[in-house]
Amino acid sequence: MAKKGKKYQEAVKLVDRTKVYSAEEALELVKKTSSASFDETVEIAVRLGVDPKKADQQIRGAVVLPHGTGKTQRVLVFAKGEKAKEAEAAGADYVGDEDYINKIQQGWFEFDVVVATPDMMGQVGKLGRVLGPKGLMPNPKTGTVTFEVEKAVNEIKAGKIEYRVDKAGNIHAPIGKVSFGTEKLIENFSTVVDTLMKVKPAAAKGTYMKNIAVASTMGPGVKVNVASAVK
Repeated sequence: MAKKGKKYQEAVKLVDRTKVYSAEEALELVKKTSSASFDETVEIAVRLGVDPKKADQQIRGAVVLPHGTGKTQRVLVFAKGEKAKEAEAAGADYVGDEDYINKIQQGWFEFDVVVATPDMMGQVGKLGRVLGPKGLMPNPKTGTVTFEVEKAVNEIKAGKIEYRVDKAGNIHAPIGKVSFGTEKLIENFSTVVDTLMKVKPAAAKGTYMKNIAVASTMGPGVKVNVASAVK
């Protein structure tokens, strides 16, 4: 642990905590301050001026990153008949109905995203207690409860991510890997920021986008100049 601590301390020295950086400078720093032996995920954290306790200010949705996340998502689809065949043809990793519901109830979680056709939600609803806390429950708002199974699977495989505001008004989302070129990270970063601007609730008062920071899995956070990030 001491070794990791030392690397982290060295990384922290490269970041001026009193400064806000342009998105490009910030992402360059994130790449420089990444010291882990694996290809770390780069994350964006955004503090929004919303009150998540109010129903009209609960921000939730999904967006396809132009360059994906660098991670191939394992997709489980709950569907029957023709829709099950469509899911298989689209490249879903697992397709089924009651059999997979039973497997999950017994503790199986070898998947990253769950898609369900609306007619399956009555049965999938039984998994609310186990899928809900893990953020895996299919939801119409994120496009994972749909009859357009092929489109849903293709988008997830192409780099679709979900975002949801937490109790403190923050949103965290992956925007790629440290190994990505800075340009790809910037395009993914801008896509998330632009999407959050588009979904600004009419009821949100005062400054909407308060703070933005980027960081790698094991690295220090780097603050981004909000004015330069918002188009």
